[in-house]
Amino acid sequence: MAETLTAAGPDPGVDLGPLRPLMDEDEVTEVMVIGYNRVYVETRGTLFLTQTRFASDTELRALIDRIVTAVGRRIDEGTPLCDARMADGSRVNATLPPASIDGPTLTIRKFARDRLRVEDLVRVGTGSATLFGFLRACVLARANLLVSGGTGTGKTTLLNVLSSFIPEAERVVTIEDAAELQLRQDHVVRMEARPAGLDGTGRITIRDLVVNALRMRPDRIVVGECRGPEAMDMLQSMNTGHDGSMTTLHANNPRDALSRLETLVMMAGLDLPHRAIRQQIASAIDIVVQMSRLRDGSRRITHVVELTGTEEDVITMQDVFQFRVAGLDERGAIASTMEPTGLRPRIMDRLHDHVLDIPDEIRELYPDARRRQGY
Repeated sequence: MAETLTAAGPDPGVDLGPLRPLMDEDEVTEVMVIGYNRVYVETRGTLFLTQTRFASDTELRALIDRIVTAVGRRIDEGTPLCDARMADGSRVNATLPPASIDGPTLTIRKFARDRLRVEDLVRVGTGSATLFGFLRACVLARANLLVSGGTGTGKTTLLNVLSSFIPEAERVVTIEDAAELQLRQDHVVRMEARPAGLDGTGRITIRDLVVNALRMRPDRIVVGECRGPEAMDMLQSMNTGHDGSMTTLHANNPRDALSRLETLVMMAGLDLPHRAIRQQIASAIDIVVQMSRLRDGSRRITHVVELTGTEEDVITMQDVFQFRVAGLDERGAIASTMEPTGLRPRIMDRLHDHVLDIPDEIRELYPDARRRQGY
């Protein structure tokens, strides 16, 4: 079983050996070591094999031990898997034989020191200004949002940006397995899960934290990722007055995200019928935003769907924006657009009720039908 390790305070200055130059490169987002002689990096969504090498597996193992020791834990043949968060926020995963056949491995996802803003995501093509304007209005109208995507698609980055739309006056509780969220608001309570110690005690699960958060008078709850039975507690909180909550989930498309969410709810062991679970999901989640990594390595929003209810035990939903590939640009990267489908989202009535700053394109496409009818 992997341990999740955390550290706090200033950077302890861990000697990263031959990896230090790679960690200092701004464009490198991830460093991946397979044995002593293969070091890969991810840059702009693409993997590259570097010339960096360790002298031996022993040197690599020593680096892993230094990182683990700095956060007060250990890794050995009896516990050969380890998840860690370094003091600067970088996430680390390390494995040892016999779990990893070809020697020790080390994966470091670098912590983004500069918090990305919505303008940055628009600039790199993650989504359009109109799309983010719509999502901002949804956050302000206290819609419950689920961000879905595969590994490394940018779910946490998008969740950070969506969370930045939450008004300063609200109390936000964030819950994560390893703290990555960087909310800009002042009134934020950050909570992090903890594994059991070597004696098997002291474990704090995401579910424990979600249940506890409900007693902390939150205006909103932001769960970094739903991956277990805490999904049931999250849905119940969304259905009982904690509107405007957000979370992420691993799935390849919105329909798969709902199926996975249903499976996670079943892990809570409440023996609920499928129909009841689906009704809970349909009434709790308003919007699903799908993140995907395209073949050129770019990370894009590819679906924005609204849940509209259930029909014959099937959750119904409709596309609000449609992803279109427009070809390749002058640099050979995929050019794409996200355009409104023209189907009127049910949530528009709530957006109009809150007199929100809705993008002109969305307001013109979906005018307030009640005013038009004289209400």
